[in-house]
Amino acid sequence: MGEIEDAIERADREAFTKDPPKTLKGQIGFLLKQFGSAKAVAAELGVTADSVNRYRRGARKHARADVAAKIDETVKARWQPLVRKRRQKQAATSGGITVETRARFGYSAAVGTTDDGRFRRLTVHLPATYAQRLFDARNSGASDQQMRGIIAEGFKEVYFQDGGGRAMGLSDVEINAIDYLDLDY
Repeated sequence: MGEIEDAIERADREAFTKDPPKTLKGQIGFLLKQFGSAKAVAAELGVTADSVNRYRRGARKHARADVAAKIDETVKARWQPLVRKRRQKQAATSGGITVETRARFGYSAAVGTTDDGRFRRLTVHLPATYAQRLFDARNSGASDQQMRGIIAEGFKEVYFQDGGGRAMGLSDVEINAIDYLDLDY
């Protein structure tokens, strides 16, 4: 995995916005929504459909220790991907993504300007369009270099050109070396 992929993974792990259901009734309710039927949940947990329905109604307040552990494990396995998906959708549609990095930036600029690459420590909030492009690239199996290009393009627009207010002669920005990179959304 590359630096960008690692940063996205870390941001995903930190994206717990809400804990999964804790009560047996709540957990079974969540699993019923995921699997669609008591029979499917029962097959996954290794119990009968009647037991699942008793848990759902609250007729049984506690499951056997091995079944309770299996329920916990199954809920957690299905809960976190939903949270990640929701957070990524929010970042890609409205929230954007914040990139913090210390990296060597190089760029092409107009003649007579300083275009020597140098290390910079930057924290820049990129608009939702860049978050969407970054997630799409990751999901399609893009290389780390391609994802760096998306971030570099965002830095060019937001940081170096200040949204069109300066450095309009700047044509390309490259991230050549990364000391660290962290994402938040």
